[in-house]
Amino acid sequence: MLQTALPPEPILSEPIGSVKLAGRKGWRRYLAFVGPGFLVSVGYMDPGNWSTDLSGGSRYGYALLWVVLASSLMAMLLQTLCARLGVATGKDLAEACRDYYPRPVSIILWILCEIAIVACDIAEVIGSAVALNLLLGLPLVAGVLVTGLDVLILLGLSHFGFRKLEAFVIALVATIFVCFALNIWMAQPNWAGVGRGLIIPQLPPGEGLLIAVGILGATVMPHNLYLHSALVKTRDFEPTTSGRREAVRYSTWDALLALGGAFFVNAAILVLAAALFFGHGKPVEELQEAHSLLRPALGGAAATMFAVALLCSGQSSTITGTMAGQVVMEGFLRLRVKPWVRRMATRLLAIVPAVIFVVAQGGRNTIEILNWTQVILSMQLPFAIFPLVFFTSDRRKMGEFASPLWLKIVAVTVGVGITGLNLTLLYQQYGIAVPAAVGLVVAGGGFWVAKLSRQPE
Repeated sequence: MLQTALPPEPILSEPIGSVKLAGRKGWRRYLAFVGPGFLVSVGYMDPGNWSTDLSGGSRYGYALLWVVLASSLMAMLLQTLCARLGVATGKDLAEACRDYYPRPVSIILWILCEIAIVACDIAEVIGSAVALNLLLGLPLVAGVLVTGLDVLILLGLSHFGFRKLEAFVIALVATIFVCFALNIWMAQPNWAGVGRGLIIPQLPPGEGLLIAVGILGATVMPHNLYLHSALVKTRDFEPTTSGRREAVRYSTWDALLALGGAFFVNAAILVLAAALFFGHGKPVEELQEAHSLLRPALGGAAATMFAVALLCSGQSSTITGTMAGQVVMEGFLRLRVKPWVRRMATRLLAIVPAVIFVVAQGGRNTIEILNWTQVILSMQLPFAIFPLVFFTSDRRKMGEFASPLWLKIVAVTVGVGITGLNLTLLYQQYGIAVPAAVGLVVAGGGFWVAKLSRQPE
């Protein structure tokens, strides 16, 4: 049977159900649901996305645009499943894993998700440090250390209420959108090439697969699946079938609209790189290099907008990264800590390797470092996707909101496809021989885990 909503639990010290819906009708009622999708969408345009898209565009022109589109469609599918789960059961994905899986399994899933959060945080730290270097001339190591102070921004915003936090993040997202819209308008790309890149799948030789998997990991981020399933519970919808049905519908539109905007930003980064940097004999290997090449190509204003958008990207994604970390820790472990404690712990785990990378590389190869953090995210994806797919396919847990057959097939295909790409990349990059039997076991790992699923007592 359909599970009733759980008692309210705080997200960033803000109670679930803080956004009231009573008395709102029409567009005002829909707008009351707008927010969670945009908070999640910032993870789809963080500095890790910038690195993979700049690499793809500068190396292969418009050829990998179809990967951006396919990844965005996968993200839309999975995030709408997250909204269904949170609304229908009153549980986020982490809570569902804790309640329905044996303790050892849920602990393993928690550890893997924490690895993904740290990898993502490394990208945010380095990206924000590069932006501060471009705008203020701050050395990269100093910029990495300064980014640890952004916890104070988050703590300050949390005191104004959850809705204000959403508005702040949406403003940052809008800034990124406008900056890239203006840059694309000035760059005047080959729109015929853009169209071919979007609809004709191709995988260029060399590092094409590595960059494609990086784009996938940067776009479909595992911890965002946990976050979205929790954020939809911040709406005070009626705990009835009709109330949940309305919440699912509006939350779905919120996610589709927000992720549509994220797709534009990701595609714009790749298109900008293809229009300005492809065919010059040398791919862009540094975020700083992309900034310096923009200045003679489009002017100082374009270069400044690039740096401003990068800073907005790093800061907005770090806010949602903190929220995802708290949702994951509280959901899997029932462990509640102060937001600043969680933030500083995650930041330290990201700052230390970021400083090591920056010092070891002498401030170079920032795009290569960020690309590999996104590949790590892709490797973690199946461990979040398969539990999500099977929870939302189970009518005992979801009631009438369980996924129909066609949606189950598409979602499982996405999970198996991502797993196959990851295995192929491991074989291509490291020569790791993965026998077909092992590949089938990994691809079907979600099915096996699903067998362990149980109803709460």
